[in-house]
Amino acid sequence: MTSDVPRNTLSVLVLGAGFGGLELSARLAEELQDAVDVTLIDRSDGFVFGFSKFDVMFGKKPLEAVKRAYADIATPHVQFQRETITLIEPAERRVTTDRSVYQADVLVIALGAEYDFSATPGLTERGNEFYSVAGAERLRAVLPAFTRGTAVIGVCGPSFKCPPAPSEAAILLDEYLRAHGVRHDIQITVVMPFGVPVPPSPETSTAILQQFAARGIEFVPDRLVRAVGNGEVTLDDGSMLPCDLFLGVPVHRVPEVVAESGMTENGWIPVNPQTLATRFPGVYAVGDVTSVGTPKAGVFAERAASVVADHLIASVRGEATPPGYDGTGSCYIEFGADGVARVDVDFFSTPGRPSGVFTPPSPQTTAEKAAFASTRHARWFGA
Repeated sequence: MTSDVPRNTLSVLVLGAGFGGLELSARLAEELQDAVDVTLIDRSDGFVFGFSKFDVMFGKKPLEAVKRAYADIATPHVQFQRETITLIEPAERRVTTDRSVYQADVLVIALGAEYDFSATPGLTERGNEFYSVAGAERLRAVLPAFTRGTAVIGVCGPSFKCPPAPSEAAILLDEYLRAHGVRHDIQITVVMPFGVPVPPSPETSTAILQQFAARGIEFVPDRLVRAVGNGEVTLDDGSMLPCDLFLGVPVHRVPEVVAESGMTENGWIPVNPQTLATRFPGVYAVGDVTSVGTPKAGVFAERAASVVADHLIASVRGEATPPGYDGTGSCYIEFGADGVARVDVDFFSTPGRPSGVFTPPSPQTTAEKAAFASTRHARWFGA
């Protein structure tokens, strides 16, 4: 599909309408206006914050209350297309979908990571996962019937979105079970591939482990779940844990269409860590689909997208090259009782030694998290 736009208008094709795709599209449309024509493609019909899946999972809110429809995107100069991408040709900056063919001056891959349920034997048949919207909805129906036994919250792959999420799930599950009067008959165990819950921030990890100790939650570090059996899970060292309810973090991978595009190395798209440019001219990648060296989390995808926007805007305006990606981001962490903490992480300042600063739970950070969501809804969807 060729846009009927003036020749001096920059055409940008953005694949994926998550944090990265939405932020990039909104920034370009707002600041370049008539000088840009953005096409945003995603196969889904709406956006849900990752942390809102806990509200769905634990029955606090219906899905309709936390989902924003892509059809509501009202940003001028952004055309949203709900289509399935079937072919990416990065050298030509050309993309084929189930409905059309697109080509642009700039191509941005922001398709995120997908879940490989089949990579963990038994996960589909005997387990549950809480990382997808569908998984959170299923658990909403499963949890009320779980009244005794062992719940294992386990990570199945070494690289996964939002590293604090398994710890949050454990704390919120404990709170849920206590509210339903069945916690005394249930053991909660967390299995993670890290030595501590949040490696860049010892203070954050200590606070989480203190919560685990106070709530009677067992922490199994430096392990992955390899298989889900009947009444047990198998870890990567061959040991087994009793398990009556498995809440899993599935193995992550790039979407198949990205794997087939020839852009990946060692499973992910390599990029220039400063500009997020790939080895293909005019092609960028942001967020979970890359191996840039920051966590797979929405705030990092958003920050990376903002850097790409800065560079494209400067190029159109003939301005000096802006600063590069700094590898920083902030993650909010649920501590139960509506208490929210924050960890500010820096992955690039000291190579190989990421650092984090912990802000304990408080009414201020709880309000800050709510404002984080509302401001992005307003910027991306105009509501």
